[in-house]
Amino acid sequence: MRILIYSYNYHPEPIGIAPLMTELAEGLVTKGHEVRVVTAMPNYPQRKIYPDYRGQFFCEEERNGVKIQRCYVAIHPNPGVVTRVLLDGSFALLSFFHALKGWRPDVILSTSPSLPACVPVALLKLIYGCPTVLSLQDILPEAAVRTGLINNKVAIRIFEVLEKFAYASATRIAVITDSFSKNLVSKGVPASKLKRISNWVDTNFIRPLPKHENSFRQQHNLQDKFVVLYSGNIARTQGVRAIIHAADTLQHIPEIEFVIVGEERQLVDLQNLRDELGVKNVTLLPFAPRKELPTMLAAADVSLIMQKASVVGFNMPSKTMVLMASGRPIVASVPGGGAAAQAVRDSGGGLVVEPEKPNALAKAIQTLYNDPARVEQLGKKGRAFAIANYSFEQSLESYESLLASLVNKVKNLSTPITASTLQPKNISIKP
Repeated sequence: MRILIYSYNYHPEPIGIAPLMTELAEGLVTKGHEVRVVTAMPNYPQRKIYPDYRGQFFCEEERNGVKIQRCYVAIHPNPGVVTRVLLDGSFALLSFFHALKGWRPDVILSTSPSLPACVPVALLKLIYGCPTVLSLQDILPEAAVRTGLINNKVAIRIFEVLEKFAYASATRIAVITDSFSKNLVSKGVPASKLKRISNWVDTNFIRPLPKHENSFRQQHNLQDKFVVLYSGNIARTQGVRAIIHAADTLQHIPEIEFVIVGEERQLVDLQNLRDELGVKNVTLLPFAPRKELPTMLAAADVSLIMQKASVVGFNMPSKTMVLMASGRPIVASVPGGGAAAQAVRDSGGGLVVEPEKPNALAKAIQTLYNDPARVEQLGKKGRAFAIANYSFEQSLESYESLLASLVNKVKNLSTPITASTLQPKNISIKP
């Protein structure tokens, strides 16, 4: 198949959707398919276009057999309503023209976010006469409204219209959890249009590594510490400030050290809170290259998933399966009825506590600190669950099967009716 992947985020961005779409594109190439990716100039999580890509509207490159077509986006470090419109609008417009340069795809796979990208994808569907699959990674604008990221009524209405259009225009929709399916069905999307394909983790890349002689621990003077690690985006949806308050509660145990790894600009607010409270057991670090991720995760005794109480329950952080694969227990400070909480419970690989409750978070961490055997047991269970349920090979085969079924359906429908196709085959008439 010739597969066009339409994704705002892609390599070399280190977190979020980018690694997933990169692995999917390259995995499809290893299966023998031609893949090209239409994406933005890399800018996440810093929200600044990376230095090597500045000063150009379009560029093309190839990586591991994937043709990558990038376009300029009007990015701003602190996006408001106007700057968000410019960002999404610039990507929707410029990416469309770039997508027209290249071979005709058999099928288009797009990701959401970015939601406005559904417009150029729908146009390309008409132009190329091919089916489209929407890989739904988040449900917008509902998630953004619940967490306060969007409160402008006009913007909310526009995004609601785009959401309906995205679901209606896609041939099929791939959802990452059953809770996504329930949400979409409640909005009138036919269940037959949906297919559940979990996000995945490369369990060969993310794997349990020994804590002794760990370079991350050595570099940051953590050799003798019980390390509680949070790594990832620090935004309104995460409620990461609760970690600082939990650390304050546990300052009487000097062996416990909290390590928060994130984008430097986002760490400033946490640093101010840490200094204001006089907290001494929190280390704040900027993101490291992705190749160092397994070592960093292996440095942890406990890893954290953080969400605010207002986060909609269907939200499933991609880090969930990554942390399981690392073989370290999870403390998930997340809504109890949500997808993340359910995944942690199903895995048996961690504890779930009420979100935005620093005392509950601190109590769970102290419980694990006092029980090394349980820490080891939870880590092993999480790792086994990740291998069984979140393997890349399973998800890759599911995506390939879905795309192939749509392509074959189009080919069958477009087969012309001729005398030869109507001619009976292998029929014998006995006298």
